[in-house]
Amino acid sequence: MPGAPHIPDSLRQLLAELGPRWGQDVANNVRRIVQAYSPILAQAPKSGVEVLRDLPYGSDARQQLDIYTPGGSGADTGGARPVVVFVHGGAFVDGHRDRSPEVYANVLYYFARQGCVGVNMEYRLAPANTYPSGTQDVAGVVAWVREHIAEHGGDPDRIFLMGHSAGAAHAASYAYDARHQPSSGHGVAGLIVVSGRVRAENIPENPNARKVEAYYGSDPSVYDDVSPVTHVGPESVPTFIAFAEYENPLIDLYCLELAHRLAVAKRQAPRMAYARGHNHTSIIAHFNTAEDELGREIMAFMRDCATQAVR
Repeated sequence: MPGAPHIPDSLRQLLAELGPRWGQDVANNVRRIVQAYSPILAQAPKSGVEVLRDLPYGSDARQQLDIYTPGGSGADTGGARPVVVFVHGGAFVDGHRDRSPEVYANVLYYFARQGCVGVNMEYRLAPANTYPSGTQDVAGVVAWVREHIAEHGGDPDRIFLMGHSAGAAHAASYAYDARHQPSSGHGVAGLIVVSGRVRAENIPENPNARKVEAYYGSDPSVYDDVSPVTHVGPESVPTFIAFAEYENPLIDLYCLELAHRLAVAKRQAPRMAYARGHNHTSIIAHFNTAEDELGREIMAFMRDCATQAVR
């Protein structure tokens, strides 16, 4: 990607070192990756992108969003721009749209540089706010974007939800489960699931089981009903799924389950990407660097959705 910083050998060595043992100390490994990528992303191109911060979409202090607008209006480029709404991760109880001064802003800078309007949303956290609060906040942002994004050059009919980790659970819950949508429907053109915890469970293999319980409760009998994968059907929104070689335990399994259920329901496999050499955090932290294979795949998916080439 022109002007974007290359990944130094020292960071590639860190990725290789942490990868095989990623799941043994997830919290510390996440911290190390964010710290390693932040100075690199500080060198990434940002000129020409206007950022409007802390716009409220609800009454709670965390119900805010930032808008990343590329230079020139939609009219300047022949029409309104597609919109990417990003929902950050954090295992349901943690996280912020500014995980560091560079992460997760890098995601929205990347898509703004591709000609999209980026929306970086915040949402309420467990344990103070339990299921379906995160999904309700996604619904609130989609409603806000549909009403206001044209003022920022965005196309309200081309909204793409992009969620990472727990953020993908909230985004997919909204996109697939009609119980959380307005009567007019979900109102989005596509869903991008990146390393998504799209199945709720609290089994011993999951190092974040207690955090799952903080959001969904501790009764396993409800988990199937609240899991996004359960609500996939033939009419589900077009979906792109990506996961890393080194994931938080079980995340790759659930991404594959989602892909399988979509394929069975639609009789066509969804578009997918496997981020070799990456882990649960670097798969999102590497956006807006010179390594943009995943970004290009997502942009191609969005273009296909626009031409109705994706189901």
